[in-house]
Amino acid sequence: MNSNYRRFLSASVTLAAAALVSVSSAADAPDLTHPGRSSVYGNLSDSSLEAVSTPDAMMALVAAPNSAAPTAIWTMLEHGERVECLSCIPYVGQMLYNSNPKTREISAWWLRRRIFGVFGKGEVYEQTVNAVSDQSKPELTRAYAASALGEFLEGQAGIPPVATALVSDSSPVVRLAAANALIRLNNQGPNSELSTALSDKDEEVRLAALNGVTHINVFSNVDQVANLISDASPLVRRRAAQTLGALKSADAVVGLIAITTPDTESDAGVRAAAVWALGQIADPAARDAVLAAKNDADSGVRDAASIASRHL
Repeated sequence: MNSNYRRFLSASVTLAAAALVSVSSAADAPDLTHPGRSSVYGNLSDSSLEAVSTPDAMMALVAAPNSAAPTAIWTMLEHGERVECLSCIPYVGQMLYNSNPKTREISAWWLRRRIFGVFGKGEVYEQTVNAVSDQSKPELTRAYAASALGEFLEGQAGIPPVATALVSDSSPVVRLAAANALIRLNNQGPNSELSTALSDKDEEVRLAALNGVTHINVFSNVDQVANLISDASPLVRRRAAQTLGALKSADAVVGLIAITTPDTESDAGVRAAAVWALGQIADPAARDAVLAAKNDADSGVRDAASIASRHL
């Protein structure tokens, strides 16, 4: 028997022995599977992150959230994604209205992963839906409830109340939260409420609605966007021009050409956005306007024109 073969045989015997010990240890180890969750999550052992966020540890923290740093709460909830703690749910539900936006976000994230105790009649989710439309509640409560519905990602039940708040709530704070929630739910609303919000009297709500136009999968009223290039707010005009360019809206070319000169548009940022948009749409009819913009007094407009001219 040569030396190489002896080394191979010795190594094989060692590996086989180690395998037998491992199998034996696994067979003798106690079953640490948590009853009630194995059919949904699989047979996770106590060595998983659930050993970090135990039900008792979670309960102690969420029952007194002001006694710990926000980061401790975030870590506990993240590590406790699959921890079963029914008694924790009402306390985490209260944190949907916490002053810290990250705490509100991660609380909704944790709650939406619950199988029981959240989506039943009268439970946290229904309470949140009701809070959005309850005008007797403070505006921040309604706004936080709208944001939470966006984070729950439950479209069928969440979209109607959020969409209604977007067009009917008296508070711009609530309408802004509702606009962002509707975007989070990837929906323009059952009656195109996101389009209606484009003409909201509050600038921030209009800007949020414009942001949604290019972030949701389906938006059906591009004409409403084109109307905003004559908005009173230069921020809205600029964002509207950028949105029309992103949508490559050929119908908006004439209107965009009209705001490429200082005679018709005093804000250089809006002129630059309009020129950029024309380059994105790439309609030859815009060539003269884009070439003229190369002589604009503002360097940002000239740079936009230089880039846009390459597409025409």
